[in-house]
Amino acid sequence: VQLVESGGGLVQAGGSLRLSCAASGNIVSNMYMAWYRQTPGNQRELVAHRYSQGTTDYADSVKGRFTIFSDSVKNTASLQMNSLRPDDTAIYYCNLGARDPWTDRRFDYWGQGTQVTVSS
Repeated sequence: VQLVESGGGLVQAGGSLRLSCAASGNIVSNMYMAWYRQTPGNQRELVAHRYSQGTTDYADSVKGRFTIFSDSVKNTASLQMNSLRPDDTAIYYCNLGARDPWTDRRFDYWGQGTQVTVSS
């Protein structure tokens, strides 16, 4: 399974970016898709999460500014980021969680990351 992100770049504070993620390969059952971010020296942190049935969750720092979209059939996700701030600067990673309904085995897939830089 391969996840490919796109849409990162450089933007001024207050601007917007939309990240996209497309997964390919043998994905037995898409449970959720999510976006994480990581800055140098820090742990990867959850930004937004969306279960296949539609439930979403956001980090407090992005609530009201970021929106996650996903399609569990097409195995795609996007992250609309508005009112960007310099502290949103990070590498953003797409994550897909899947489950084999026959064995209940769980799978966790990651993209390679895309850089988002917000200038002040």
